[in-house]
Amino acid sequence: MLMSDQLPEARTAITSLLREARRRGMVESEVHFSRLLADTELRSGHCGRALDLGRESLRLARDSGIGESASAMLASLAEASGGDVERALTLAREAADHAEVDGDQLYLSLALAALGYAQLVAGDAQGAVRSLRRVRELEHGMGINDPARGRWQGDLAEALVRVGEPGEAQELINVTRVHALRLNRASVLAVLDRAEALVRAARGEHQAAYAQLTSAQERLAKLGFGLEEARAAFARARLRAAQGPGPAAYDEAARLFRRCRALPWLRQVERAVAAGPAEAEPVPAAAAGALDGLAAMERQVAALVMEGATNREIAARLFISVKTVEATLTRVYRKLGIRSRVDIVRLAAGRRTK
Repeated sequence: MLMSDQLPEARTAITSLLREARRRGMVESEVHFSRLLADTELRSGHCGRALDLGRESLRLARDSGIGESASAMLASLAEASGGDVERALTLAREAADHAEVDGDQLYLSLALAALGYAQLVAGDAQGAVRSLRRVRELEHGMGINDPARGRWQGDLAEALVRVGEPGEAQELINVTRVHALRLNRASVLAVLDRAEALVRAARGEHQAAYAQLTSAQERLAKLGFGLEEARAAFARARLRAAQGPGPAAYDEAARLFRRCRALPWLRQVERAVAAGPAEAEPVPAAAAGALDGLAAMERQVAALVMEGATNREIAARLFISVKTVEATLTRVYRKLGIRSRVDIVRLAAGRRTK
């Protein structure tokens, strides 16, 4: 039921099973069903309730020595959504370390997905990319292609956009969407649309991005995914605020996060309001002309970056290795005095408007 977005039905069934486990004194079952119910409440946007259940499941797991890694992983997700982000990071790393020692690839991928999410909430986009790329590799190795299992793809796409890799983000979205459509994972498809809107915004397609975020938010609301709905509202608010309408742009996102009791996310809204309208980082004026001064290979790589190609796609099209692409990009950044792929696109756009 959880995989197919039937949250009310899942809550009813799991609550009944948890009540019976407690009545019979079945500790192992109580740990398991407390964890499942916490997961259900988290997806429903009831972060406070999920946090209480996650903490209780972890306490029981540690007291009994049953299911500690799984409970730490779920507690991490709950902490990152509604509690203490630093504790979320600690719990996710603990779960990942245990799974690594046990050689359990399945739980390792889930723990790293929780770690990547906590890193994203903490503002460590680079760390989130590292963790979630490894989840992708692990799931590929295990032949797992149902995106409703770990639900990490939207987080990785968002983190990739934040670090200036919209091309890789779009590639991930395209691949994941095929599986989500085949399996009818409606909530996954809505989250992918939210992530794709971030890619579009990074490429300057603000109107299309706003429309896609609006659609994603409405669909997530209908499905009952309260926290994901609030995240879509937050993304819309950031896009609006970049156009300069002021703090009121964040009112809806703040209201939805308060309803969810998603305190770490609410603090992000407060910081965004305090920071004012987001502005693009200035690019050195002399750098625009430097595009013409790049070596032939550097110009080819930069041109493909402007098209949104990933490093892997660039390597395939130029018949070179991915490491050569990375080294070439490093030289391009140094010569142009910039730091990311987004800056290359911005330079090209600036040159075209002159």
